[in-house]
Amino acid sequence: MEHILGQEWEIVPAGGATGEAFYARYEDQRLFLKRNSSPFLAVLSAEGIVPKLVWTKRLENGDVITAQQWLTGRELKPSEMNQELVAKLLKKIHCSEPMLGMLSRLEKSPLLPNKIFQNMESELDDEVLSLQEVQKKLDFLKREAANVFCDEMVVCHGDVNHNNWLLAQDNQLYLIDWDGAMIADPAIDLGLLLYWYIPEENWENWLAMYGKSLTDDLRLRMKWYVALQTISSIQWHKNKSRLQEMDKWVEFLKVI
Repeated sequence: MEHILGQEWEIVPAGGATGEAFYARYEDQRLFLKRNSSPFLAVLSAEGIVPKLVWTKRLENGDVITAQQWLTGRELKPSEMNQELVAKLLKKIHCSEPMLGMLSRLEKSPLLPNKIFQNMESELDDEVLSLQEVQKKLDFLKREAANVFCDEMVVCHGDVNHNNWLLAQDNQLYLIDWDGAMIADPAIDLGLLLYWYIPEENWENWLAMYGKSLTDDLRLRMKWYVALQTISSIQWHKNKSRLQEMDKWVEFLKVI
């Protein structure tokens, strides 16, 4: 990275699974650098969903380096996910035509329930399949698969964990880490957010801020996707030998 910016820049790894992200600082300039970000980043920046894209450079080896504003801010706390700011930003994302157009041009096909279910089921090993709670929820998923169709296909983030919401010092809210972006039923994002952070008696109020009614149909779709993603998380944590985390997700499966 030094040969792109110059020796005077202080560059440190930003952590993360890929090791492809860095923080860079020189005097009062601060940048967040990433190798081979999706072209989707430009639209996210233009829409104000992520911190501003400053420049993009293609290297001789074909790698592309992107530089974004490195903002001073903090991630949201779980207790802050009930705020109108969160509901409004998620609504803006789900209604964004430029974002939908760009994902479509990147040849992302809409993910339908049966395809998502098949992908998840193919990942499961015998040990996870043998868990009683997993078996019960798999039966539910198969039984209701035909009832969770939605003709509203939008850009979904796929991991609306509070850690991915960045509140800048100027009170501007961003949703970062878009590696799992997809075109799908908005119930994927809505379900995870409500089940993880909002007491059920407050779902109606939160959805009113978002601009949607809590119908039986939406309730079923959210439950279906949350159950599916929870089973996927159980397998993921088992693969990483994080057995305590795996057990937490098994317990969570009981309350869905």
